[in-house]
Amino acid sequence: MYPHILIAVDGSDLSNHALREAITLAQSLHSALRIVHVVDEITLNWEGEYVNMPEIMESFRESGRRVLENAQNLAREAGMEPEAKLLEIQTFGHRISDLIVEEAKDWPADLIVIGTHGRRGLHDVLLGSVSDGVARRATVPVLLVR
Repeated sequence: MYPHILIAVDGSDLSNHALREAITLAQSLHSALRIVHVVDEITLNWEGEYVNMPEIMESFRESGRRVLENAQNLAREAGMEPEAKLLEIQTFGHRISDLIVEEAKDWPADLIVIGTHGRRGLHDVLLGSVSDGVARRATVPVLLVR
């Protein structure tokens, strides 16, 4: 039904809960699993004094690699061998949700799994949530895990 499942992770408890759901689903359907994490370098303040941007960006990338490694290890403990990919926002105006949806199209995924807090209010009006953006833009089904 879903031969390719893409799961977006950020290392949070909620994200790990969504990952466990994606692993269970992928196992039961004998699906390939791709785990992605997005590094957003555009929203940083580039104008601070004494800022070593290459060092900061490498720190973000290293943190993202650790998130992916931990997620892969969780999947491996369940007997899966997932792919992992670090995605980076490098163009102003792109959002995390945009990169997740683009990766789902390029791979191609048949299902996207992502955690959601289910929050509403001013934060979502001003910024919008990643899971909301994925659900609105995706061309494949999206499983939102609370």
